[in-house]
Amino acid sequence: MTAPAPKTRPTPLLVRALRREPVERKPVWFMRQAGRSLPEYRELRQGVPMLEMCRTPDLCAEVTLQPVRRHGVDAAIFFSDIVTPLEGIGIDVEIQPGVGPVIAEPIRTEADLERLRPLEPETDLPEISEAIRIITAELGDTPLIGFAGAPFTLASYLVEGRPSKSQEMARAMQLEHPGLFRNLLERLADIAVASLKAQVEAGVQAVQVFDSWAGSLSEQTYREAVLPVSQRLFAEIEELGVPRIHFAVNAGHLMEAMAESGCDAMGVDWRTPLSEARRRLGDGVALQGNLDPTVPLAGPEVLERKTRALLDDAPELGHVFNLGHGVLPSTDPGMLTELVGLVHELTEKEN
Repeated sequence: MTAPAPKTRPTPLLVRALRREPVERKPVWFMRQAGRSLPEYRELRQGVPMLEMCRTPDLCAEVTLQPVRRHGVDAAIFFSDIVTPLEGIGIDVEIQPGVGPVIAEPIRTEADLERLRPLEPETDLPEISEAIRIITAELGDTPLIGFAGAPFTLASYLVEGRPSKSQEMARAMQLEHPGLFRNLLERLADIAVASLKAQVEAGVQAVQVFDSWAGSLSEQTYREAVLPVSQRLFAEIEELGVPRIHFAVNAGHLMEAMAESGCDAMGVDWRTPLSEARRRLGDGVALQGNLDPTVPLAGPEVLERKTRALLDDAPELGHVFNLGHGVLPSTDPGMLTELVGLVHELTEKEN
């Protein structure tokens, strides 16, 4: 007697939307949906350093799952930090409360580059794959998004030694020592590719590359110094077969250039209307975003009005609802739950 074929899981809403396929309603998730806005996260985090939590599979899994249980979002995003792979290869980095990643010995010379060895996820970060397996087993049909920091943004932290509003030291290095800077970006691209491949092999179904600080660059500098490396990164993860999202904040002037990276979807921050993004980028990429993160702070009436206006402006095909940046720490979690239900209600299609 022939054994029945195993049941195949349906392709998640998120994945179909990112592939610009028809969906029965708009999928919703939020950047930074796990973390500081949730009381259950703050309780779990007490006394535990950020990077320790990222590398403790049970804690990482629990934090990743918390917003899915509470809000009913259509995707989880893996709880980690973009500097976790750097710690994995031995870079002395600490995420300081109220500051962010602080690098004990910044990368500023050719000799310093030798500390950026290739990432070997199985030995450097085995906890990541273990956490992903725990998470995906509990998520069922809800997809998990993996992520990595883009080379320029990681380079900014490594050169500056800490967060910077203008990334002046990294930008100066690119101008004065372009070969050194390019070598730094290439090594960081290799690290990002290795991390993303390990995440997909462990079970994530989409990935996002955060180039958070790219907005400080002119389009010319971005195209000359950053885009070629980003294109290689996206080309090398194309074979993984999962949708690839690209995102930067305050980077509307780079939208076309960033889309040339080869990504499947562009995250759009709240400063650029979605209709303008669609006009400028055409139909070749999906869009993600882009409600102003302060809207959930303004009360239910404002939330509904702004959400309806955004959905009216959004493309019908190839759109994932999200904020234009991360959830603010002061956000009432109840407002996010209400927002998820509102988007689902307003976009549900009749069978």
